[in-house]
Amino acid sequence: MKFSSIRSRMLVAALVPVLLTVVIMVGVFWSGRVSDLGSAHQQQARLLVQKVALASEYGIFSGNATALQGVVMAVRKEPGVRFVAVLSPGGQVLAQSGTGSYQTFSNLSDPAYLARQREMGIDSVMEAITTRNVQLDDLYSAASDDAGVNTQVMGYAVVEISMEPLRNQERNLLMVAFGVGGLGLLVGGMLALQLGERVVRPVMSLSRRIQRIGLGDFELQHGLSPHEPLIELHHALNDMAQRLAWGREELEQRVTAVTQELREKKEEAENATLAKSRFLAAASHDLRQPIHALGLFVARLAQYPMDVPMRQLVQHLDASVQAMQNLLDGLLDVSRLDAGAVKANVRPVNINVIFDFVRVSNTSTARDKGLRLRVRPTSLWCLSDPVLLQRMVMNLANNALRYTHTGTVMVRCRKIHQGKSIRIDVMDSGVGIAPEHQSDIFREFFQVGNAARDRTQGLGLGLNIVQRSARLLGHSIELNSAPGCGTRFSIVVPLSSTPLVAQIRHPEAVVPALPQNSLEGVRVLVVEDDFTSRQAQEELLQSWGCEVCAVGTAVLAFKSVQQGFAVDVVISDFRLGGENNGLDVIAQVRKLVGWSVPACVVSGDTDADLMQAARAASLTLLHKPVRPAKLRSLVRHLANTAAEARITKKSQSPRGT
Repeated sequence: MKFSSIRSRMLVAALVPVLLTVVIMVGVFWSGRVSDLGSAHQQQARLLVQKVALASEYGIFSGNATALQGVVMAVRKEPGVRFVAVLSPGGQVLAQSGTGSYQTFSNLSDPAYLARQREMGIDSVMEAITTRNVQLDDLYSAASDDAGVNTQVMGYAVVEISMEPLRNQERNLLMVAFGVGGLGLLVGGMLALQLGERVVRPVMSLSRRIQRIGLGDFELQHGLSPHEPLIELHHALNDMAQRLAWGREELEQRVTAVTQELREKKEEAENATLAKSRFLAAASHDLRQPIHALGLFVARLAQYPMDVPMRQLVQHLDASVQAMQNLLDGLLDVSRLDAGAVKANVRPVNINVIFDFVRVSNTSTARDKGLRLRVRPTSLWCLSDPVLLQRMVMNLANNALRYTHTGTVMVRCRKIHQGKSIRIDVMDSGVGIAPEHQSDIFREFFQVGNAARDRTQGLGLGLNIVQRSARLLGHSIELNSAPGCGTRFSIVVPLSSTPLVAQIRHPEAVVPALPQNSLEGVRVLVVEDDFTSRQAQEELLQSWGCEVCAVGTAVLAFKSVQQGFAVDVVISDFRLGGENNGLDVIAQVRKLVGWSVPACVVSGDTDADLMQAARAASLTLLHKPVRPAKLRSLVRHLANTAAEARITKKSQSPRGT
């Protein structure tokens, strides 16, 4: 509570008794004095009318009108008298002074009329004028004083007195009462204020002391007088402040100790995390090497003629290898997004191109499961990264096909937010997702209804990668689902206007493309320090018709080129065990052959610096394990690029050379 509030309440508590006392005293005084004034006024009126009656007795008896007129005029001069008259017994005026307010003689004896006159401020009083006749025969008799006296009414004396002087006296008396009351209130208020200050001051001092303690000021209060009010509370506060100060010091020491312990634990955890990261990086690289070689060997094995049981065994082996590669690819995507190695290249994207890729890639899967895959064409463009957005839509479509057993999977888009945004929907008629699981499905390795971790139902990384990619791009992910009612995943992206001018490539020369499935005669230089991986790549490339020169070191690669190997494509591992890495080997080979031979780098590392270096060198980076189909497609693309470069170089050379 504020100090002003405490002071005002104490002042009110002290003033209320004083106010009541003064009001009661003033009321008693004023009512008593008003009653006395009223009695005095009535007595004055009676005395005046009796005076007129006594003075008029002789004038009426003698018929002396002049004497009667003198009497009434003399009484008329008294203060407040507005009318004086002497009337005959029948009510005729014998003498008067002033103007009377009565209408008839009977009004003077009517109580209702007299009451109305008093309300109007006029007090009318009438007194009978009588005479006494004494019998002469009995003048000296011993009878009593009243015996033998005959009373006879000779007339009436009437006096009307204004009550205005009485009202003035009452008003003056009221002003005096108010003055006395105000003086009493002033004196009482000053006394109450002084008394309240004496009570409030120590209370406020205690309150301020408690506030300082609450703000952490535990300084002891010294110099207290023994006669100080509430001295015991001051001593108790000093004791409490001292205990709190001791407690704060002890708590600060404990906090310091705990903070130091937490800092040490944090350093231990960071060191353990760093060691774990190093271990996982090394283990990941060492694990990717044999899996990479295994995938290539399985692809080479599948090319040999074999009977049905052997073919089935190879297919099962290939499925297992694919599962391991999918797991490593998913972990690689998550680690790259976590490490910030993926940089978004936001630009206008034709959504229909992404939809066409989704339709072509998933049509066979939907047909094998007996599902209808419907992809609605669109002319809308959005602002996003085309690669990341395509991967997000693909992951959602794969997820929908995996958990839908009957019905339809639909991919569509529409404008929202008054045409400012686009919502890309991937809808299915699958089992749906219960509300309690809708916030968990975006976690790593979480799958509803797959407690046994059946790899045929996926790895539980697709939705997590979608969420991380959306966070990187600034897009939002929406989910609408219910058990038995299917699921709708939506990606909300900004709308972009359609480019006005399409970019059309005009090739300078017609490049003869390789046959659709042929790599016949393509000369490939493979630089790989791991013997198993090198052998697997060599055999697989040779099975595709390539001429392969596979070496294990940079020195042997340079020597092969110098000895006349006309290289078309270079495939180099990044780590080569010597001073040179894959990027250095490619740069040196290009320098030796005299042109920018197409090349790619293969590595089991997921370091962001490596990806940045490969991007800066305009080289394709393949992460181990590399799928044979992807390797074949890349080699074909690089071979076409090499053929185009040769034709361009030939067309630019001087004639006759």
